[in-house]
Amino acid sequence: MAEDTPAALKDWFDEARYRSIAAQLSTIEPKFRTDVFLPLVLDGLEPRSLMERLHQCSLATGAALPGTYRAKLSVLKKLAPLLDHNFVSIFLCDFVATFGADDFDHSLDALAYFTCFGSGEFAVRPFIIADQERTFTALHRWAKHENEHVRRLASEGSRPRLPWGTRLPSLVRDPSPVLPLLEQLKSDPAIYVRRSVANHLNDITKDHPERVLDLLSAWDLTQPDHRWIAKQACRTLIKRGHPRALALFGFGKKPEVTATLQATPAQLELGDRLTLTARLKSTSKKAQRLAIDYVIHYVKARGVTAEKVFKWTEIDLPPGAILELSRSQQIRDFTTRKHHPGHHKLELQINGHRVASAAFELLS
Repeated sequence: MAEDTPAALKDWFDEARYRSIAAQLSTIEPKFRTDVFLPLVLDGLEPRSLMERLHQCSLATGAALPGTYRAKLSVLKKLAPLLDHNFVSIFLCDFVATFGADDFDHSLDALAYFTCFGSGEFAVRPFIIADQERTFTALHRWAKHENEHVRRLASEGSRPRLPWGTRLPSLVRDPSPVLPLLEQLKSDPAIYVRRSVANHLNDITKDHPERVLDLLSAWDLTQPDHRWIAKQACRTLIKRGHPRALALFGFGKKPEVTATLQATPAQLELGDRLTLTARLKSTSKKAQRLAIDYVIHYVKARGVTAEKVFKWTEIDLPPGAILELSRSQQIRDFTTRKHHPGHHKLELQINGHRVASAAFELLS
């Protein structure tokens, strides 16, 4: 691997990490079976993804530790403060999700402890699916906890569409059970918790936009923290040009502007940078509040296109004023997006209205 090539995330669980965990567990529990643990995590290691490596660590720990489930938890609680990586520590929560279904309440208490070292947002979800009412009793208790990590878990762990997490179909269908939690946590002193509330509400907008807008319309949005949460919660709706979401933040009026959009270079290769330049001139006699975004219509493998909206800026444009904007973006592949050659259309979106267009050609 080249020196300037970043390590893959899955290498957070590499051979050195596993050997370190084994050594720590052996110190805490002399009967820990290193000879069982290491083959289970190291054999077939390379092709495993990050989450597969994490889960394999919990499986191997379960096989190598002696005693009952609760005895193993006792050892892992001693290990938790010794781990030096927040994501690696998530395997402790995964252990609970993997082995703790038959000891429900004790497992939930363990998650509340472990989440302070590595988030239990993935691990609590099987418990919600197995017994939503019983788990929500714990979530309401956690929402009042003195530790911000535990309070965040009440929101993050119950997000219906948590990235990388198991989807929660019942909460996708009906978010009613989580709304009292989010109402309570919206005034949390920790931005870490309030950000989770915003992301949770944004999840819900994908299935129940009007429900979220009804909730936010009842908030006092003159309070900066509440307004910030509401704005983040509506970010997907604003990008989609949802009229009611736009109006909630003063972007409800059709823009009175003339606009142009340019893309340079007109042709580029994967890895090159694309520069967008927009020019707006107000044709209004009044100041306008504008939410400005841009849209890329990505070419897919079969030749069809799929659009993605990117936030650009927000501005109060004085009457008759001219605004020039420039933005650069590298065209490169991600885990979640692979680029394909072809004609890519671009559009300038203001307050949900498409007002100008351009294009670039991605070469093979």
